[in-house]
Amino acid sequence: MTDNITAGSPASDAPPHVDAYVGDPALQADWDRRYAEREQLWSGQPNGVLVAEVAGLTPGRALDVGCGEGADAVWLANGGWDVTALEVSEVALERAAGRVQDAGVTVRWVHAALEEAGLPPASFDLVSAQYPALLRTPDAAAERALLAAVAPGGMLLFVHHAGMDTQQVHDSGFDPADYVWPSMVAALLNDDWDVQLYEQRPRITPDGGAGAHHAEDLVLRARRLR
Repeated sequence: MTDNITAGSPASDAPPHVDAYVGDPALQADWDRRYAEREQLWSGQPNGVLVAEVAGLTPGRALDVGCGEGADAVWLANGGWDVTALEVSEVALERAAGRVQDAGVTVRWVHAALEEAGLPPASFDLVSAQYPALLRTPDAAAERALLAAVAPGGMLLFVHHAGMDTQQVHDSGFDPADYVWPSMVAALLNDDWDVQLYEQRPRITPDGGAGAHHAEDLVLRARRLR
């Protein structure tokens, strides 16, 4: 079973469609192209940091930011979490919806860029961003949207590949300066937050899938106090 919740739209059992997307069409087109180049882009396994940091928590409402092909969303839903999964790529969402249906769980879909999704503020007990491709803006819109989504008492788990933020511009056009990194989110945490963990650690590497060559993670885990 799947629910489809786009920003400002009612739920539906239909898979996500491009006309429901909220955000920059060029961004969606870019990610649709990347996903379409491979039958399966990621490993199909939940991210190791998510499993390690969340397995012992009491389930509540979870937001999966950049859900990709749905492995984390399925793992969370199987663990009893009420999952909302956000993604810009329609191709990825269609694959995720199929994975969720096969697993027999329920996930709410948001087909939007994070900062334009219109998510209800302070409403998620867990906001999980695993290696997200969040675009950096002068007003820190993506970072602030992440923090705003966490409910009082809830947890933000932000994970990225260690060292990527200091890389040079790649021949492919990848420029680290274009993206949000854990240090930028950490810099916005004030007395309303308890930083429980901010460290570099060996990555629990999945078998196969894009990004499997990265060996170290940078992990930020913070709880919202109020």
